[in-house]
Amino acid sequence: MTAKSSDDEFTPRQSAVLECALELLVAGGEKALTTAGVARAASCSKESLYKWFGDRDGLLAAMIAYQASKVRAFSDDGGTMDAARFRAHLVDFAHDLLQVLAGDVSLALNRLAIGQASRDGNRLARLLIERGRRRIDSRACALLEAGMRRGLIRYEDRDEAYHTLYGLIVRDLHVRMLLGEEAARRPVQFAGQAERAVERFLALFAAREEERAGGI
Repeated sequence: MTAKSSDDEFTPRQSAVLECALELLVAGGEKALTTAGVARAASCSKESLYKWFGDRDGLLAAMIAYQASKVRAFSDDGGTMDAARFRAHLVDFAHDLLQVLAGDVSLALNRLAIGQASRDGNRLARLLIERGRRRIDSRACALLEAGMRRGLIRYEDRDEAYHTLYGLIVRDLHVRMLLGEEAARRPVQFAGQAERAVERFLALFAAREEERAGGI
């Protein structure tokens, strides 16, 4: 598993600036997210911000993509992968997803988007879907496809299989987090939840031994 996909790569300096921007967002909401404020907090020039991210919407899109990149991507190099390694990749994905969803940043972004749901053309919600959720989804689907190619899992519909995996991982935890239930955000429980979710997913989709013989 690698930390980021190729289209989400940021330099260390850009990453530090995005972290500052995310901290501002958590502390003060979307109104606190101004180019002047970010430049001041990150000790950089507004010219650098425009060069790296474009306008304010571009900065917001980069922040969401940066946050989504914390769910590590799977890169299929065509090498061998047995059932144990595939399972470990699934557990890594599940654990990363829970940690990101439970973080102050993701909760702040989602609460803001929900608060703007009645607005026409909810920009933040659109960015969260396009730059956040869809990128996470595509990374997980790449892992499922790799498992399918190697004969480790079997499914008729990849998206349905992925939605099953996502549901087993997240359950009702994200709703409870958004509603402020601190017990749902305890990191100590995430490892066990990730393991249980993957175990249940593989109970539904793991290929039988005779089917694995045809894998790569």
